[in-house]
Amino acid sequence: MSKDIVLAFSGGLDTSFCVPYLKERGWAVHTVFADTGGVDAEERAYIEQRATELGVASHVTVDGGPAIWEGFVKPFVQAGEAYQGQYPLLVSDRYLIVDAAIRRANELGTKAIAHGCTGMGNDQVRFDLAVKSLGDYEIVAPIREIQKEHTQTRAYEQAYLEERGFEVRAKQKSYTINENLLGVTLSGGEIDHWKTPGEGARGWCRPRAEWPSEKLSVTIGFVQGEAVSLNGEKLAGAKLLARLNELFAPYGVGRGMYTGDTTIGLKGRIVYEAPGLISLLAAHRALEEAVLTKQQNRFKPEVARKWVEAVYEGFYHDPIKADLEAFLASSQRCVNGEVVLETSGAQVTAVEVRSPHILNAKGATYAQSADWGVAEAEGFIKLFGMSSTLWAEVNRG
Repeated sequence: MSKDIVLAFSGGLDTSFCVPYLKERGWAVHTVFADTGGVDAEERAYIEQRATELGVASHVTVDGGPAIWEGFVKPFVQAGEAYQGQYPLLVSDRYLIVDAAIRRANELGTKAIAHGCTGMGNDQVRFDLAVKSLGDYEIVAPIREIQKEHTQTRAYEQAYLEERGFEVRAKQKSYTINENLLGVTLSGGEIDHWKTPGEGARGWCRPRAEWPSEKLSVTIGFVQGEAVSLNGEKLAGAKLLARLNELFAPYGVGRGMYTGDTTIGLKGRIVYEAPGLISLLAAHRALEEAVLTKQQNRFKPEVARKWVEAVYEGFYHDPIKADLEAFLASSQRCVNGEVVLETSGAQVTAVEVRSPHILNAKGATYAQSADWGVAEAEGFIKLFGMSSTLWAEVNRG
């Protein structure tokens, strides 16, 4: 009798390979697709059809949009920092995918969880640590298993599927593509070899020749650091981010190439596209800069970087994440207002900030006018620079 196992499934090359591989080893495979907002109805139908074609015991699709907003987007935007100053953590939906897989396993009464992560990447760390944090489950990782014997794993997976009569999409032969509400990441092919990405290495963002001629302007409203409205219309978070993706992707906003230090120590190079998330970060930062104190604006990035590193490296369920989020939530008490964003292509700029909490001095405007005297200014400079001035006097010559 087959044993039940739940496979986190996307319909891509790796997870498609996992289904027959696991079946041939005695498992009854139950697939779960956590739709975290990166696919349209046609792609969603393809994923469900792909699972059926591969012969799974059951397949369920879970709406992960609200979970990814609350569990990742909200604290990430409030943190306001990208990993190593560049990467906006687009694969953080992995934690929400694990949650969905665990729920399905509990429904089926099994303790076996499978994923399609490789033995070289970061996702294996995120999946495994998340599963281990949520209970005593057996983790099966077919791609890691075949890497013990095969060095060219993608070619092996393709041949394995084709020998069993399952077609492999052309784009999956060239690149590893991940899409969700947060954006698109592409790796493989020439990207892995530090060469110019090919024409196929493009997701949502349009190339320069296709950008609209008219300027785009949008207004995002925030309450306590959370985006709640777009152009005056109140929207649920996941829907708001999806709409921002639709608006800014035609202008090429949020596309970049990133080489960073992976959790396991390798250098990782990817193409990423995150039009909505990059726009949200720009709007939120502009509002924060106007309403937080100097001490908050100086210290908060340190907390944010630690939060980003914890999430990037798999410590989504470590207590430090909740501790850091308590500070971040506290810092957002007065981050209320509206920000107007504009773009003509590639870059997005916050051109207007409206908030009752902007730290304006009633009697002074920077570089224009002040309600203090010259003597007060000179006294401040003397005391503020006392240590540096004394050092120069003592050590001059």
